[in-house]
Amino acid sequence: MIPDKADILIIGAGIVGITLARALAEKGFGNIVILEKESAPGKHASGRNSGVLHAGIYYSPDSLKAKFCLNGNRLMRAYCKEKGLKILETGKVIVTRTPDEIPYLEELYDRAVANGAKVEFIDEKQLAEIEPNAKTVEKAIFSHYTAMVDPKQVMKTLRDDVESGGKVKILGECAFIGLKGSKTAITSKGDIAFDRVVNAAGAHCDKVAHCFGAGRKFRMIPFKGIYWKLKKNLPYTVNGNIYPVPDIRNPFLGVHFTRSVHGDVWLGPTAIPAFGRENYGILSGIDSEGFSILLSDAALFFQNSKFREVAFTEPRKYLKSCFFHDAAKLVKQLEITDIEPSDKAGIRPQLVDWRSKELVMDFMLLADGEAVHILNPISPAFTGSMYLAETLVKAHFL
Repeated sequence: MIPDKADILIIGAGIVGITLARALAEKGFGNIVILEKESAPGKHASGRNSGVLHAGIYYSPDSLKAKFCLNGNRLMRAYCKEKGLKILETGKVIVTRTPDEIPYLEELYDRAVANGAKVEFIDEKQLAEIEPNAKTVEKAIFSHYTAMVDPKQVMKTLRDDVESGGKVKILGECAFIGLKGSKTAITSKGDIAFDRVVNAAGAHCDKVAHCFGAGRKFRMIPFKGIYWKLKKNLPYTVNGNIYPVPDIRNPFLGVHFTRSVHGDVWLGPTAIPAFGRENYGILSGIDSEGFSILLSDAALFFQNSKFREVAFTEPRKYLKSCFFHDAAKLVKQLEITDIEPSDKAGIRPQLVDWRSKELVMDFMLLADGEAVHILNPISPAFTGSMYLAETLVKAHFL
């Protein structure tokens, strides 16, 4: 049954919403209610991501991503160890595919050092000791703090934590619909009043913000990440993570190899423009908003050259041969018959500044009266969530 009132209402029980509720409860706040439109937390990006805890390499040193990532990595690793959750701390390598990528690799190294990450340049011999099947041109980066966890396991444990304390109530299958006045939320299960509210709605964060009159110049454009899987019992494997040098003009890291805590090796994800906020399949998840998203994609295609490049290249990766060709550049040995399809897929809810038609590269935190909006919660939001929660509590609640 929905309560009449919450001291603090959180919209969304993904990793950001649930870690925020945990941080608030630890500071003594109570009567915290989380609205979750699904039956349980973590049904979307929080439970569908690769499980990689990033280590502060890619982000501009003055960005929120840089601030939250490394500190969040430390907190999440400590939490997993405290709770006995599976964690794989093998680090990752970032390799070059051509000599032209070496200057960009060096720029990544400089960013990582400025952010406080533990990284080092390694040569081809050292690379072979860490990842025997990885290949590079001249040198690669080794990131010591990159780790892997099971995101679904993390979400379940966090849910158990917040619900057991008695200060937090998660309302499942309860969608936020709109606002009545300034301090009453309309939900699919009835109205609920609140003193404070936090928009942690993930892929729907822009729509929620607009209901409050905030962030109107921003729109979410979804990108689909699909994965393939390395078959078992091959004569080679992946020990941790093998990543390419990304195009740092766009917030996508490229197809890479990741060993999960359960021993599976995933290849992906893509960054294919999608037609729904939950468009995980070819057609599934496309709703009445699909046409509007298509029109937005068309506008970006003609006005943003970086988006146009992604729109040209990424959809080809639906084809196994094109996906394989991308992945094979990172390793010495890989046959097209070595990879198999998987049902693993996710949506990256990428925010776009619609006035400039530019993709927003950083997290955005908008405070407006009694409301806080967490916008553009894309990677490394899972990694940085615990430190983001601590920061929000200190800045807006204490």
